[in-house]
Amino acid sequence: MSSTSPAVGRALDLLLYLAGKPGPVSGAAITRDVGIPRSSTYHLLDVLIARGFVVHFPDQRSYGLGMSAFEIGSAYLRHEPLEMLARPVLTRLVARIGETAHLGVLHGAETLYLLKEQPAVARIPVTLVTDVGVRLPAHLTANGRSILAHLPAAQVRALFPRGFVNRTGQGPATLPELRRVLAAEHRQRWAEEIGLVTAGLQSVAACAFDRSGWPCGAISVTWRQDHSRASHDELVRAVRTGAQQLTAAMSGHGPDGWFDSV
Repeated sequence: MSSTSPAVGRALDLLLYLAGKPGPVSGAAITRDVGIPRSSTYHLLDVLIARGFVVHFPDQRSYGLGMSAFEIGSAYLRHEPLEMLARPVLTRLVARIGETAHLGVLHGAETLYLLKEQPAVARIPVTLVTDVGVRLPAHLTANGRSILAHLPAAQVRALFPRGFVNRTGQGPATLPELRRVLAAEHRQRWAEEIGLVTAGLQSVAACAFDRSGWPCGAISVTWRQDHSRASHDELVRAVRTGAQQLTAAMSGHGPDGWFDSV
C-alpha cells in the first residue's frame, strides 16, 4: 500500500460524511465524527476546497460540499441506468397528455436535459431549446427548481455565488428571491416557470428521489401558453405521477407523505 492511500481514504471519508449531513458542519465536528486528527482534517479540507469539492463558510466557521462534488454526483446520474428507468415513464406521460416531456438533472447551477419525449403527432408545433444535452440556468427552469427546492440553503448559496442570469428579463434575480420561490414551490410539491426560458412557453416539473431520499432528477412537461391538450391540473398531476413512478423504479423515497396526494 502506498503512503498516500491513507490520505485518499480519509479524504473520501470526509466527503461521504459531508454528503450525509443536511448542511454545513464545523471542522471540530468533522474531526470528532470522522476520527481524523485535527491537523489532518484541516489539511484535507484545504486540499478539497482548492479543488472545489468543499466550500468553506467563514461566517459560520463551517464546511459543506462544493461544486465539484455536485458535478460528480450529476455525472453519475447521467449514466444510462437513470435514462433507462425514466424513458418508459416519459413515454407513458406523453401518451397521456400529448405534450413534450423531459428528464433533467442538476449539473452545478444548471439543468442538464438527459431525455426528451415528444407526442407522435403535434397539432401545433412547439419549438424548444431543451434538446438532450442542453444546459440551462437551473433557477429559471421548472425542472431545475424542483430539484433545488430540496437542497440545503447553504448548498443553494454555494451554487449561486455570483449574479443571476436571465433569458427573457424575468426570473429570480437575487438569492433571497430565489429562496422565496423555492420555498413556495416546495410547499406546493411542484415547480413552474412561465416564459422564463422561452417567451410563450410554460413548464411544470416534479422531483424524483433516489434510495437515500436525495433529489436526483426531475420530470417536466412544456407546452405553449396559448394551447394545451390537457388542463393545468392534469399536467401537474402528470409530472408528479411521473416523478413518483421514477422514484419507485429507483427504489427511492421522497420526504414523508410527499406523493400522498398524487
